[in-house]
Amino acid sequence: MKSRNFKSEIMALIATIILIFLDQFTKQIAVSKLSAGVDYVLIPGVLQFHYLENTGVAFSLLENKMILFYILTPILCILMGYLYHKLPDEKKYFGMRLILIFLIAGAIGNFIDRILYHYVIDFIYFSLINFPVFNVADIYVTCSVFVLFILILFVYSEDELSTILDSLKFWKK
Repeated sequence: MKSRNFKSEIMALIATIILIFLDQFTKQIAVSKLSAGVDYVLIPGVLQFHYLENTGVAFSLLENKMILFYILTPILCILMGYLYHKLPDEKKYFGMRLILIFLIAGAIGNFIDRILYHYVIDFIYFSLINFPVFNVADIYVTCSVFVLFILILFVYSEDELSTILDSLKFWKK
Protein backbone atom coordinates (compact mmCIF):
# COMPACT_ATOMS: atom_id res chain seq x y z
CA MET A 1 0.00 0.00 0.00
CA LYS A 2 1.50 3.31 -1.11
CA SER A 3 1.25 6.37 1.11
CA ARG A 4 0.05 9.77 -0.10
CA ASN A 5 2.59 11.81 -1.99
CA PHE A 6 3.25 15.49 -1.48
CA LYS A 7 2.05 16.52 -4.95
CA SER A 8 -1.37 14.88 -4.58
CA GLU A 9 -1.84 16.47 -1.15
CA ILE A 10 -1.00 19.90 -2.57
CA MET A 11 -3.53 19.31 -5.36
CA ALA A 12 -6.15 18.34 -2.76
CA LEU A 13 -5.38 21.52 -0.81
CA ILE A 14 -5.72 23.63 -3.97
CA ALA A 15 -9.03 21.93 -4.83
CA THR A 16 -10.31 22.56 -1.30
CA ILE A 17 -9.33 26.24 -1.49
CA ILE A 18 -11.06 26.60 -4.88
CA LEU A 19 -14.24 25.00 -3.51
CA ILE A 20 -14.19 27.27 -0.45
CA PHE A 21 -13.65 30.31 -2.67
CA LEU A 22 -16.60 29.27 -4.88
CA ASP A 23 -18.83 28.92 -1.82
CA GLN A 24 -17.76 32.29 -0.38
CA PHE A 25 -18.05 33.99 -3.76
CA THR A 26 -21.64 32.81 -4.26
CA LYS A 27 -22.53 33.91 -0.73
CA GLN A 28 -21.17 37.40 -1.37
CA ILE A 29 -23.23 37.63 -4.54
CA ALA A 30 -26.26 36.56 -2.50
CA VAL A 31 -25.57 39.26 0.09
CA SER A 32 -25.17 41.97 -2.54
CA LYS A 33 -28.20 40.98 -4.62
CA LEU A 34 -30.66 39.43 -2.13
CA SER A 35 -30.10 40.82 1.38
CA ALA A 36 -32.51 43.70 0.73
CA GLY A 37 -35.31 41.12 0.79
CA VAL A 38 -35.95 40.80 -2.93
CA ASP A 39 -36.05 37.19 -4.15
CA TYR A 40 -34.84 36.21 -7.58
CA VAL A 41 -37.06 33.55 -9.13
CA LEU A 42 -35.25 31.21 -11.53
CA ILE A 43 -38.11 28.79 -12.21
CA PRO A 44 -41.49 30.03 -10.92
CA GLY A 45 -42.90 27.73 -8.26
CA VAL A 46 -39.77 25.57 -8.29
CA LEU A 47 -36.45 27.32 -7.67
CA GLN A 48 -35.50 30.75 -6.43
CA PHE A 49 -32.75 32.64 -4.65
CA HIS A 50 -33.89 33.78 -1.22
CA TYR A 51 -31.55 35.34 1.36
CA LEU A 52 -31.51 33.79 4.82
CA GLU A 53 -29.21 34.11 7.84
CA ASN A 54 -29.04 30.66 9.45
CA THR A 55 -27.73 30.36 13.02
CA GLY A 56 -28.00 26.56 13.01
CA VAL A 57 -26.85 23.69 10.84
CA ALA A 58 -28.83 21.88 8.12
CA PHE A 59 -32.56 22.54 8.36
CA SER A 60 -31.80 25.14 11.08
CA LEU A 61 -31.10 22.42 13.63
CA LEU A 62 -29.09 23.42 16.73
CA GLU A 63 -29.90 27.10 16.27
CA ASN A 64 -27.70 29.52 18.22
CA LYS A 65 -25.25 26.81 19.33
CA MET A 66 -22.25 28.67 17.91
CA ILE A 67 -19.81 27.52 20.61
CA LEU A 68 -20.52 23.91 19.60
CA PHE A 69 -19.78 24.75 15.93
CA TYR A 70 -16.62 26.67 16.86
CA ILE A 71 -15.29 23.60 18.68
CA LEU A 72 -16.55 20.73 16.49
CA THR A 73 -15.83 22.10 13.01
CA PRO A 74 -12.03 22.40 13.39
CA ILE A 75 -11.85 19.01 15.12
CA LEU A 76 -13.84 17.31 12.35
CA CYS A 77 -11.81 19.05 9.63
CA ILE A 78 -8.55 17.94 11.25
CA LEU A 79 -9.84 14.35 11.50
CA MET A 80 -10.96 14.37 7.86
CA GLY A 81 -7.61 15.86 6.78
CA TYR A 82 -5.79 13.20 8.78
CA LEU A 83 -7.89 10.46 7.15
CA TYR A 84 -7.15 11.94 3.72
CA HIS A 85 -3.44 11.91 4.51
CA LYS A 86 -3.52 8.33 5.80
CA LEU A 87 -5.67 6.78 3.05
CA PRO A 88 -3.70 4.49 0.77
CA ASP A 89 -2.72 6.06 -2.54
CA GLU A 90 -4.71 3.55 -4.55
CA LYS A 91 -7.26 4.23 -7.26
CA LYS A 92 -10.06 2.48 -5.35
CA TYR A 93 -9.87 5.15 -2.63
CA PHE A 94 -10.11 8.08 -5.04
CA GLY A 95 -13.86 8.48 -4.35
CA MET A 96 -13.22 8.61 -0.62
CA ARG A 97 -10.52 11.23 -1.12
CA LEU A 98 -12.90 13.36 -3.22
CA ILE A 99 -15.60 13.05 -0.57
CA LEU A 100 -13.19 14.23 2.10
CA ILE A 101 -12.15 17.25 -0.02
CA PHE A 102 -15.78 18.29 -0.50
CA LEU A 103 -16.69 17.67 3.16
CA ILE A 104 -13.77 19.75 4.39
CA ALA A 105 -14.52 22.55 1.91
CA GLY A 106 -18.19 22.61 2.92
CA ALA A 107 -17.40 22.62 6.62
CA ILE A 108 -14.83 25.40 6.26
CA GLY A 109 -17.09 27.44 3.96
CA ASN A 110 -19.85 27.54 6.57
CA PHE A 111 -17.32 27.92 9.41
CA ILE A 112 -16.00 31.09 7.78
CA ASP A 113 -19.53 32.51 7.84
CA ARG A 114 -19.97 31.58 11.50
CA ILE A 115 -16.69 33.26 12.44
CA LEU A 116 -17.31 36.41 10.39
CA TYR A 117 -21.06 36.90 10.83
CA HIS A 118 -22.21 34.51 13.60
CA TYR A 119 -24.60 32.93 11.09
CA VAL A 120 -24.40 31.08 7.77
CA ILE A 121 -25.55 32.76 4.57
CA ASP A 122 -28.13 30.58 2.79
CA PHE A 123 -29.78 31.56 -0.47
CA ILE A 124 -30.94 28.61 -2.61
CA TYR A 125 -34.59 27.67 -2.14
CA PHE A 126 -36.57 24.87 -3.80
CA SER A 127 -40.06 26.25 -3.34
CA LEU A 128 -41.65 23.29 -5.16
CA ILE A 129 -41.09 21.05 -2.14
CA ASN A 130 -40.62 23.82 0.44
CA PHE A 131 -37.08 22.56 1.06
CA PRO A 132 -35.04 24.53 3.62
CA VAL A 133 -32.89 27.33 2.18
CA PHE A 134 -29.29 26.21 1.65
CA ASN A 135 -25.97 27.26 0.07
CA VAL A 136 -23.11 25.86 -2.01
CA ALA A 137 -21.20 24.52 1.03
CA ASP A 138 -24.36 22.65 2.05
CA ILE A 139 -24.46 21.10 -1.44
CA TYR A 140 -20.87 19.91 -0.98
CA VAL A 141 -21.69 18.28 2.35
CA THR A 142 -25.05 16.79 1.35
CA CYS A 143 -23.83 15.31 -1.93
CA SER A 144 -20.67 13.99 -0.26
CA VAL A 145 -22.64 12.22 2.46
CA PHE A 146 -24.98 10.75 -0.16
CA VAL A 147 -22.06 9.46 -2.25
CA LEU A 148 -20.37 8.16 0.92
CA PHE A 149 -23.44 6.03 1.69
CA ILE A 150 -23.42 4.67 -1.86
CA LEU A 151 -19.74 3.80 -1.60
CA ILE A 152 -20.25 2.10 1.76
CA LEU A 153 -23.32 0.16 0.66
CA PHE A 154 -22.41 -0.80 -2.90
CA VAL A 155 -18.75 -0.21 -3.74
CA TYR A 156 -16.32 -0.81 -0.89
CA SER A 157 -15.82 -4.33 0.45
CA GLU A 158 -15.53 -5.00 4.17
CA ASP A 159 -11.73 -5.20 3.79
CA GLU A 160 -11.61 -1.81 2.05
CA LEU A 161 -13.81 -0.26 4.75
CA SER A 162 -11.51 -1.77 7.38
CA THR A 163 -8.55 -0.17 5.62
CA ILE A 164 -10.32 3.20 5.73
CA LEU A 165 -11.13 2.82 9.43
CA ASP A 166 -7.59 1.62 10.18
CA SER A 167 -6.35 4.83 8.55
CA LEU A 168 -7.89 6.76 11.42
CA LYS A 169 -5.78 5.05 14.07
CA PHE A 170 -3.41 7.67 15.42
CA TRP A 171 -0.98 5.17 16.87
CA LYS A 172 -0.47 3.37 13.56
CA LYS A 173 2.64 4.29 11.58
